[in-house]
Amino acid sequence: MTGDGTSRIVVPEAALLALLGKRDENLREAESLLAADVHVRGNELTLSGEPADVAFAERVFAELVVLASRGQQIDPDAVRRSVRMLQDDSDDGGDTGTSPAEVLSLDIVSRRGRTVRPKTLNQKRYVDAIDVNTIVFGIGPAGTGKTYLAMAKAVQALQAKQVNRIILTRPAVEAGERLGFLPGTLSEKIDPYLRPLYDALHDMLDAESVPKLMAAGTIEIAPLAYMRGRSLNDAFIILDEAQNTTPEQMKMFLTRLGFNSKMVVTGDVTQVDLPGGSTSGLRIVREILDGVDDVEFAELTSQDVVRHRLVADIIDAYGRYDAAQEQRRPQAVSSAPRTGPPVGPRNRERRGR
Repeated sequence: MTGDGTSRIVVPEAALLALLGKRDENLREAESLLAADVHVRGNELTLSGEPADVAFAERVFAELVVLASRGQQIDPDAVRRSVRMLQDDSDDGGDTGTSPAEVLSLDIVSRRGRTVRPKTLNQKRYVDAIDVNTIVFGIGPAGTGKTYLAMAKAVQALQAKQVNRIILTRPAVEAGERLGFLPGTLSEKIDPYLRPLYDALHDMLDAESVPKLMAAGTIEIAPLAYMRGRSLNDAFIILDEAQNTTPEQMKMFLTRLGFNSKMVVTGDVTQVDLPGGSTSGLRIVREILDGVDDVEFAELTSQDVVRHRLVADIIDAYGRYDAAQEQRRPQAVSSAPRTGPPVGPRNRERRGR
């Protein structure tokens, strides 16, 4: 970069098309997010503007060039996520060692040209935590990839023969409904609660192989109640929707851990559907397991949402609303206990006599 706030980047010919995107959509997205001016001539990018803005833009395009050179598909979403990661890194003083290229090129499992990989720094930290810890809690709002990435790691472990089976479970609790109100047998009643796990599984394995693996017991999908009394060895075990477990259920599940097994517990503590205001086992488990070795808590936020961009805005809006409601809520006023009989109409008459 020259002293007048100008920098030139020569992009390898093989990476140029992927970097610019279809009809230059990636370039337009970058221009809308960066304060520096971007000009393209041939295979050379020229960045101009304030030195700090140019330096930041240079970091962004350097990461995107690395991604393109590795043959990774780049789209406007990848551009947005790269910019966001580097912005967060700058806000933290630039000492986190964030590399969007490393995050966005970490392949977990692939099927028919579709690859599952983390898309944010927190997601990569979550995936890395699963690699190095026996029990990992993935806690965050809807759409942050908690369950999906855990499923991908389970399939990866099974394919690498690190485990002999995958066990997927979740409590059969949903908002406003009870199992008794659903038609059919017990199995048919439970199936809708487990459907999200089936859907994720079919994304990562051939559709014809899933029934065979389930029939052989290599993959098991069951409600949490079916885990009681078992010892789960040589398995990758995922507990989904863990915010809907009671403290007793959480303890029961965690103590099913057997030899050569991993557990991943996912949930969103802001979406508890337990009846009667029951305490969520996920809300108190961090305090209980604080300091226990080989247990990791991975936090995901609205910034890690990988659904439509509006989902993150919706989550943030609800968070602001809940915080405002909490502030408006009147504080409980403590009063000294009354002595003597209550002051009702009859007692007033007696006092007046």
